[in-house]
Amino acid sequence: MDKILEGLVSSSHPLPVKRVIVRKVVESAEHWLDEAQCEAMFDLTTRLILEGQDPFQRQVGHQVLEAYARYHRPEFESFFNKTFVLGLLQQGYHSLDRKDVAILDYIHNGLKLIMSCPSVLDLFSLLQVEVLRMVCERPEPPLCARLSDLLTDFVQCIPKGKLSITFCQQLVRTIGHFQCVSSQEKELREYVSQVTKVSNLLQNIWKAEPSTLLPSLQEIFASISSTDASFEPSVALASLVQHIPLQMITVLIRSLTTDPNVKDASMTQALCRMIDWLSWPLAQHVDTWVIALLKGLAAVQKFTILIDVTLLKIELIVPHVVNLVHSFKSDGLPSSTAFLLQLTELIHCMMYHYSGFPDLYESILEAIKDFPKPSEEKIKLILNQSAWTSQSNSLASCLSRLSGKSETGKTGLINLGNTCYMNSVIQALFMATDFRRQVLSLNLNGCNSLMKKLQHLFAFLAHTQREAYAPRIFFEASRPPWFTPRSQQDCSEYLRFLLDRLHEEEKILRVQSLHKSSESLGCTETSLQEVVSKAAALTETPCTSDGEKTLIEKMFGGKLQTHIRCLNCRSTSQKVEAFTDLSLAFCPSSSVENLSFQDLASSPDVQDNGLLRTIVSGHSEEPVVYNPATAAFVHDSVVNERTIHSPPDEFHCTENTSVPNESNKILVNKDVPQKPGGETTPSVTDLLNYFLAPEILTDDNQYYCENCASLQNAEKTMQITEEPEYLILTLLRFSYDQKYHVRRKILDNVSLPLVLELPVKRTTSFSSLSESWSVDVDFTDISENLAKKLKPSGTEDACCPKLVPYLLSSVVVHSGVSSESGHYYSYARNITGTESTYQMCHQSETLALASSQSHLLGRESPSAIFEQDLENKEMSKEWFLFNDSRVTFTSFQSVQKITSRFPKDTAYVLLYKKQNSTNGLSGNNPTSGLWVNGDPPLQKELMDAITKDNKLYLQEQELNARARALQAASASCSFRPNGFDDNDPPGSCGPTGGGGGGGFNTVGRLVF
Repeated sequence: MDKILEGLVSSSHPLPVKRVIVRKVVESAEHWLDEAQCEAMFDLTTRLILEGQDPFQRQVGHQVLEAYARYHRPEFESFFNKTFVLGLLQQGYHSLDRKDVAILDYIHNGLKLIMSCPSVLDLFSLLQVEVLRMVCERPEPPLCARLSDLLTDFVQCIPKGKLSITFCQQLVRTIGHFQCVSSQEKELREYVSQVTKVSNLLQNIWKAEPSTLLPSLQEIFASISSTDASFEPSVALASLVQHIPLQMITVLIRSLTTDPNVKDASMTQALCRMIDWLSWPLAQHVDTWVIALLKGLAAVQKFTILIDVTLLKIELIVPHVVNLVHSFKSDGLPSSTAFLLQLTELIHCMMYHYSGFPDLYESILEAIKDFPKPSEEKIKLILNQSAWTSQSNSLASCLSRLSGKSETGKTGLINLGNTCYMNSVIQALFMATDFRRQVLSLNLNGCNSLMKKLQHLFAFLAHTQREAYAPRIFFEASRPPWFTPRSQQDCSEYLRFLLDRLHEEEKILRVQSLHKSSESLGCTETSLQEVVSKAAALTETPCTSDGEKTLIEKMFGGKLQTHIRCLNCRSTSQKVEAFTDLSLAFCPSSSVENLSFQDLASSPDVQDNGLLRTIVSGHSEEPVVYNPATAAFVHDSVVNERTIHSPPDEFHCTENTSVPNESNKILVNKDVPQKPGGETTPSVTDLLNYFLAPEILTDDNQYYCENCASLQNAEKTMQITEEPEYLILTLLRFSYDQKYHVRRKILDNVSLPLVLELPVKRTTSFSSLSESWSVDVDFTDISENLAKKLKPSGTEDACCPKLVPYLLSSVVVHSGVSSESGHYYSYARNITGTESTYQMCHQSETLALASSQSHLLGRESPSAIFEQDLENKEMSKEWFLFNDSRVTFTSFQSVQKITSRFPKDTAYVLLYKKQNSTNGLSGNNPTSGLWVNGDPPLQKELMDAITKDNKLYLQEQELNARARALQAASASCSFRPNGFDDNDPPGSCGPTGGGGGGGFNTVGRLVF
């Protein structure tokens, strides 16, 4: 009969004919056959099942084998013995490999056929050993799934006793090695089905033998907490979590979080992988375990782990929130509304805690504008419910994954640990086009100066292929010695220190070159202080010509003249000092309803002509004189009022004590934006006018007159006598609270004019004045007004001020409520010295001083007529938002509205570029063919370094691509939704305050 069957299945007869004959063969199984004939039939059917050429042959094999085994059970029991089964499992069948799933299927069916036979017990004993050996060999998911089917039907084959624990542990390890190499839906569904079968087997074993559960869980944790970079456990392990009894959460979490043998790195790795599991379709209850583990770690104050996991794996809700809100709004369900209310509350908490990302939050604010905003007290309460503090002194740098330059073509700067204060300043300086070009054109070969490092940094920002560059070398070289590493610092203080270092260094190098004409001119590593002491005698001669000025003087240097007149003897003194920035205090407008400047000749209080007095009403009967030089530090009550209120609507100038003439009334700024209460928002022009306004030195602030040889009341005026190429303005936002002895931030909005007119009164007696480059400013007291430190000497030359136009180049924004915390970022654009020629309609060159003084105090600028038109044109021009590693396009409109949209985000440092009819920087021609995009060609040393780094970056990209390809199997099974945002947003800076929390950085699976 076996010969007939063999000839039939290999014949060319039609399939229906074959089926009829096969049916006859199956029916003949009822007839008696000797043992040899039965064995021959079993051999044939086994060969058809395992090596059949087509499905028909394999089907015939199964039908005939089952029929003959049923009617000839003793013969089949003799055929299907331990030796035969062991041979199949260890050697395979003919050309069929022992790991082929067909062999397990065949054994599975064979066990069913001899289930009632005594010899099956011997097979169970054999299989208990063999299945353990098989799982130790890490079978592929299909084979492991078939093995699970077999063991589910025949639990007698599962190892017993201690071997059952080993079997479960090895099965967990096997699941940890599962990979799906296909991305097709059919194959993915089959893979999920296979994993489900294996996990169900483990669940059954855990239920039958509870002693296997804990060792299995320990093996799961060992797999997911492994820090071995060569092994990434499969996400299929997530399927096991659903089978862990929830009643064990408390015990297991306590055990994990208090076990001294569990290292922080291992726990961090385990949590990160569990968060990754949330995308797995079989990951039921994983979220419960993740949250429980997070709470457990918080309970034992292992905040370092929590912070690290947050930085690495918490997913930004920002890219999805707009679509999420619209989606829940559209369904109209009560549960959806409740969810949106809670989500809105959390989003406001997020924006409060992680301030400093206006480009990310604009669309979100628009989406949730219809929902109530929680109060600041409630936000603080929510944030303080589970505050995390790192146990170590340093947080993770949270470097963004770099995937090439952004669409802006600009390069970000990686935050090295609370270094946003440096990053924002460097980006502002880099975008100062003329300064950048001058730095890049310097010949500094063989020099190891700070300017060389700045040139290196600028070159990389301009030419690297990286999305963000890590300025470690420059940071270490430029960090002020008193700045604590990895702590938030004042960007204005850093900028002053940086410019002063660059300036002093260039002077010292010049002195060295002049006195070493016969020696090599290379720079050394000698400390700045030592070189200064050696060359002090040679650097006292002032530099008056442009050729003798340092680069910092040429770009940022201006001159400020202070004139003081004694009100007793009428003697005068003056002094001109250099500056690189002006610190503008806020007007004490909260206590000033009418600020008047009067001709004190007819005033009953002061017997002198032409003196200016500030009259303060509402606080006392007597006039109070305000000093603009010290206005940054005022009493707490004034600080509080200043923060709430706006400047006065008008300043009055009169020639006598009678009622002011309407023609003498001067408006501060008629076109500044209005606050909701009808009050005006002060502008930078107002603060500049306040800085330059005359003041009376009286009471504790009296002036020592050498002529009178005693302290006397005096009048002090300040005038800019030489304007810088780039005007740096610092808004003094941090005032000292005398009550609580802390520095508070003034959160007042300030209008930023695109065009600023700087009043400059040129003099002709500079050579006879005692000049000094370094203004007497204590770096540790950066909020004090620059004018407070100036000391008088010399005489004044009467001359008419000229209004010099400046265009806004960059704005450094501070986000937060304290100078010791928060986050810095900057807005900037490219402005050259020759573009946007700005034609001014000035008054006559012989304009009277009184008239010019009126203009200084706030009369409407001639440029106001067309400034709005200029702003409209600038709206479409490219502005960039530099936020550490992140660089995005933005607009001037966003710059203007930043504080109104985000109250803690305020303009702090401003850079304005002077508009010239000619560049004024000879020696370099930006239109030369040697210059690239207006920038000078790089020296070979720099170009080689950049080329080498770009090649290294490409190699890193290739390695990353290979690594991603190796992980594609598990990633392809994560079922991410379409349009999944895989971009890394930037990180905030400090762990506390307005920009605290470490920021967002890497895509994970949780939301805030």
